[in-house]
Amino acid sequence: MRIIDQRRLPVECVERDLATVDDVCDAIATLAVRGAPAIGVAAAMGLVAALAPHASGSRAAFDTALEHGAAAIASARPTAVNLAWAVRRVAGCARDCPGSARDALTAMRREADAILAEDRAMCNAIGAHGAEFIGDGTRVLTHCNAGALATAGIGTALAPVYLAHLAGIRVSVFADETRPLLQGSRLTAWELVRAGIPVTVIADSMAAALMQRGEVDIVLVGADRIAANGDVANKIGSYALAVVARHHGVPFVVCAPSSTIDATAASGDDIVIELRDPSELRALGVVRTAPATAAAWNPAFDVTPAELVTAIVTDAGVHRAPYTFHA
Repeated sequence: MRIIDQRRLPVECVERDLATVDDVCDAIATLAVRGAPAIGVAAAMGLVAALAPHASGSRAAFDTALEHGAAAIASARPTAVNLAWAVRRVAGCARDCPGSARDALTAMRREADAILAEDRAMCNAIGAHGAEFIGDGTRVLTHCNAGALATAGIGTALAPVYLAHLAGIRVSVFADETRPLLQGSRLTAWELVRAGIPVTVIADSMAAALMQRGEVDIVLVGADRIAANGDVANKIGSYALAVVARHHGVPFVVCAPSSTIDATAASGDDIVIELRDPSELRALGVVRTAPATAAAWNPAFDVTPAELVTAIVTDAGVHRAPYTFHA
């Protein structure tokens, strides 16, 4: 499986081949590949790639490698629901296949290809459903990266932006830089510049002032997990944007695939929030920004309560409060 190593952007665009379970787990854990939909696609295709060498052996050996590989990849990151969801789908196809190891691998490959195709179609559907929120001249504020780099297609939160741009509708984007790993400035700005869409990078702390000045028409963000009641787990900082957006009367709209909805989580309280290495917060790249011995709290995500969410746009349509998602 070949990915763009997102850690190297925007300085250089480097492709990386993943051939083993360790490769896939490392890429997901270190954010070489990130974004809930992209993580799901990478998990599915990566599991197939990692098991390819076992296809010529016995079915028993293949099944053992499958169980070990599926468990390892599914646990590479805890918050994005798409990760375990995609692994279950692909591994389930192998378990349901009665033939040889090669037959099982073929079934897995078909399912992984289907997940890839579904992800691209999902992005287009979100873009179409989200079109009602984008008018000529709309000024969008977004956080982190929920664009093409986060999916196999045109993105989730940025899908309505891309489709509007292709239709000749004027739209511009403010991209929060998204500390501590700068997914907004490194990734969102990079892909929007390449697409020819006007983008302005701001520090996270500038978003409130921008809304106060009346320069934001809508906030569009993605999601890594959505609870049954509509609580949304997304990149840390999203909750703060939702609070400020409510104060200033700016719509706060979440765009995410239906697979991101976890109906087994009754509310955001049931969502496990990943805590990342504190060292990420003490430096900006190789530049030290805090004392090495200072304590640091570094959650990757926060939870935005459903009452602050104007709408949730999925590939199935536009959902509005009260949110009640069922399994």
